[in-house]
Amino acid sequence: MARVLIIGAGGVGGVVVHKCAQVPSVFSEIMLASRTRSKCDAIAADVKARTGRTIETAKVDADNVPELVALIRAYKPDMVLNIALPYQDLTIMDACLETGVHYLDTANYEPLDEAKFEYKWQWAYQERFEKAGLMALLGSGFDPGVTNVFCAYVMKHLLDEVHVLDIIDCNAGDHGHPFATNFNPEINIREVTARGRYWERGEWVETDPLSWSMNYDFPEGIGAKKCFLMYHEELESLVQNLKGLKRARFWMTFSDNYLNHLKVLENVGMTRIDEVEHDGKKIVPIQFLRALLPDPASLGPRTKGKTCIGCLMQGVKDGKPKTVYIYNVCDHQEAYREVGSQAISYTTGVPAMIGAMMMVTGKWSGKGVYNMEQLDPDPFMDALNKHGLPWVVVEK
Repeated sequence: MARVLIIGAGGVGGVVVHKCAQVPSVFSEIMLASRTRSKCDAIAADVKARTGRTIETAKVDADNVPELVALIRAYKPDMVLNIALPYQDLTIMDACLETGVHYLDTANYEPLDEAKFEYKWQWAYQERFEKAGLMALLGSGFDPGVTNVFCAYVMKHLLDEVHVLDIIDCNAGDHGHPFATNFNPEINIREVTARGRYWERGEWVETDPLSWSMNYDFPEGIGAKKCFLMYHEELESLVQNLKGLKRARFWMTFSDNYLNHLKVLENVGMTRIDEVEHDGKKIVPIQFLRALLPDPASLGPRTKGKTCIGCLMQGVKDGKPKTVYIYNVCDHQEAYREVGSQAISYTTGVPAMIGAMMMVTGKWSGKGVYNMEQLDPDPFMDALNKHGLPWVVVEK
């Protein structure tokens, strides 16, 4: 029986609250907080209608440590689930340290003024969390998150060494808009327009944004899709924790329509993350663009199709070469029927709930800062099958 505080009321935050509410034997009391309390109240009303459970709500500025500390001390949760923006990871970690509460997030810290994935800022908290006797679980989404656990599972059960890792993320859904992003537009566009980066024989190799591509034939009727090499944060920890790794890459699918719109927006300066002066005021173009684009939380009713996210892993077992593909397929419409959200938010929100479940039930425990692959994958993998994200392993 756990009391949890969830911070962030976007599409993913809504899924996390719904999924926690579905497991009252674990999450006995739930509070949802964000800068905009009306968003929290709307999610709480939907949870009440679907599950009959009452969710408390609160207003909090996740950039403000004293506000966070005051809320945590007033509510007294067993842990905090950070489903806010990556810019806010460090302030929420600071608040957890000050109040003596365990921490979980779904994405690593990213400076507001630089589009850069890097764990160094959060790994630097290792000693403080360890001395406080607290656990901080980083990246408990799908990618990062489930992909890390997939790798740990393969290392534990299927391969003695992993030599080549390709994480492949496909969204074969269609929302019908000319251009929209499936999660926070600012974070999504910063991620996609950044330089590519992969691990090859002990060093990082950089590429121009979206300059490398491949075709991959996805299972369960999705078929062949064009995938583009990107840098993604889970690679940084996996290259340290997978035995024998020689190459690690991350791939994501994009439609021609998405890429054409993005190119035009880049060319006219709308994806810039620095301030510009407009009509006597300072604005950040990408933040203005975010205000114009459809809210990702509104895409659920109109999105059809499936996602497929998995890990293609080549290595050796008992001295012999072996290749395995471990993946999940999630249907957008099925996710919407269950929790009122499309599959992108669903595939991130469910693992956040499961990560919290692992911690509050004691199946995962420790002192310090942890990436997902550092913990026992088996209970997490079992929970994926039970809570909406069943996985499949095939030998190639």
